[in-house]
Amino acid sequence: MEKQSRRGLLKSAAKAAVAVTGGAALAQTANAQVSGKLEKKSIPPKTQADKVPTTPGKKPLFSSIVTYGNMVFLAGIGAHFKGTVEEHTKHVLEELEKNLIKAGSSLEKVLKVNVYLNDLKDYQAMNSVYAQANWGDTPPVRTTIAAAGGIPGDSLVEIDCIAYM
Repeated sequence: MEKQSRRGLLKSAAKAAVAVTGGAALAQTANAQVSGKLEKKSIPPKTQADKVPTTPGKKPLFSSIVTYGNMVFLAGIGAHFKGTVEEHTKHVLEELEKNLIKAGSSLEKVLKVNVYLNDLKDYQAMNSVYAQANWGDTPPVRTTIAAAGGIPGDSLVEIDCIAYM
C-alpha cells in the first residue's frame, strides 16, 4: 500500500465525511456560529452634522452605519474641506475610527476597506497616511480606485469599510 502524507489523509477524510453526510457536517458548523436573532440595525447619528439631509416626511437615502449580527457596515466618509490628500486621508480615517467605536468595533476589527480617490496620482500620498492607521496585526483587504467623475463634495478621498464587533 502506498504511503500517504498527513495532508493527503486529511483531504481523504474530509471528502469521505462530505460524501457520507451529504455536507451536513459542514452546514452544522456554519449554523453553530450564529446565535440569537439577526436583524439589520441603523446606528442613529449623534449630532445634527452626522444626519443625512432629508425632506420632511421622507426616509433618508442611506444610513451611515448599519449592523447585522456582529457585522458593521460603514458608508463612505469623505473630507469636505480644502486641504491635501494626506490631510483628507487623516481626517477620513479618524472619522471611520469614531464611527466604528460608536458601533462597538474598532479599526483592528476591519475586514474590508474600499478607498476612492479623486485622482489616482494621489495613491502614494494617501498610502503614506493609510499605513499609519492602527489596523492591528492583520490589515484588512483593500480595493483602491479613482472615481471617474470625482468624489461628491470635492473630497480628495472617500473610504468605506466592513468590520466585525
